[in-house]
Amino acid sequence: MTTPRLEIDRISKRYGEVVALEEMAFDVRAGELFGFVGSNGAGKTTAMRIALGVLAADSGQVRWRGSPVDFDTRRRIGYMPEERGLYPKMKVGEQLVYLARLHGLSKAAARAAADSWTERLGVAARRNDPVEKLSLGNQQRVQLAAALIHDPEVLVLDEPFSGLDPVAVDVMSGVLTENTARGVPVIFSSHQLELVERLCDRVGIVAAGRMVACGTVDELRSGGPSQLLVHAPAAAPGWANRLPGVRVVSSDDGRAVLELEAGADDQAVLAAAAATGPVHEFAPRRPSLTDLFREVVTG
Repeated sequence: MTTPRLEIDRISKRYGEVVALEEMAFDVRAGELFGFVGSNGAGKTTAMRIALGVLAADSGQVRWRGSPVDFDTRRRIGYMPEERGLYPKMKVGEQLVYLARLHGLSKAAARAAADSWTERLGVAARRNDPVEKLSLGNQQRVQLAAALIHDPEVLVLDEPFSGLDPVAVDVMSGVLTENTARGVPVIFSSHQLELVERLCDRVGIVAAGRMVACGTVDELRSGGPSQLLVHAPAAAPGWANRLPGVRVVSSDDGRAVLELEAGADDQAVLAAAAATGPVHEFAPRRPSLTDLFREVVTG
């Protein structure tokens, strides 16, 4: 049996002289939550639109279960576009039923699914309201319901957490993890790196149309520079600036994050900190996804 995974195989896309994607390659596996991060204009949305067949790649291929994605496959994918794709003057319930019918559900099944998802996502009371009357957060919930209405085999979500309050973020997170628990591959893009770090099994970092780093957060961290957290309350500002092989990442109120080059002596750092007075904390610090993103993208 073919492994249920979505494969993005070396896709490229140009607009005249502008390179939107160059040899982009990664996969999203069954039951995996894959975070897709990058600066604005890095190529995330273009890659997602090609995966859905909204855009055609200049080269490369997108495959689901080992076969190229075609019209029939696309009907089994749940897609949430960044710019949203709802009809503003159409009522919420009617719109969800209509979209479910387009995916092949019967009228009764479509109504049942619309009722179920509006209830699950907290917008059941707004079923008879036009979308344009909803807050941006509730429109976001309806857009997610539209992506889930047909019980998709794959989920592709472009900035699904944008504009959501903390309660809605928790609801959205729960829905995504429920889908991965039943084996659905889920890919979503986001600028909320702390959320990506918390939720995702693997992360792909995109810059200038290329996949520049991909792996679990732990794998990405292990390839990053060595860092130390040093808390020396009596130390004067800039005490670590002249230490060989050391770069000060941040320093505030006696607490400094230091980045060590390969071969730099951490004991020399400790001795320098102790020379200023008591050292309350001296420990390795694992870089966050935000740190890694800055390092990879600027590097």
